[in-house]
Amino acid sequence: MPQTNHQKQTRAKLDRLAWLLDSAIRLPGGFRIGLDGIMGLVPGVGDLAGAALSSYILLQAARMKLPAGVLARMGFNVLLEVLIGSIPILGDLFDFGFKANRRNVRLMGEYFERR
Repeated sequence: MPQTNHQKQTRAKLDRLAWLLDSAIRLPGGFRIGLDGIMGLVPGVGDLAGAALSSYILLQAARMKLPAGVLARMGFNVLLEVLIGSIPILGDLFDFGFKANRRNVRLMGEYFERR
């Protein structure tokens, strides 16, 4: 079944959100970070806000009826980022490098390309 216009628009918005959360800020040397990692620097509240935004991407994927296996992989990415991200300093570095939101949008795109 081909993608609907609504699904294409939703995917474009989610891609933009993932970019903002994981890659929007270019650092010297070419490394990119996003708002998720910066929010994670705020103890407690930052990690919860990042988890909520990451969960929004997962929720939209579920609304587009992605298979349970893809949703499980996406959920694992979010869970891993939240659990490790909550560790002071090490978790913040992990947040900057892991980029769960970009991974999840990529998983979504791979699913639609295979269909």
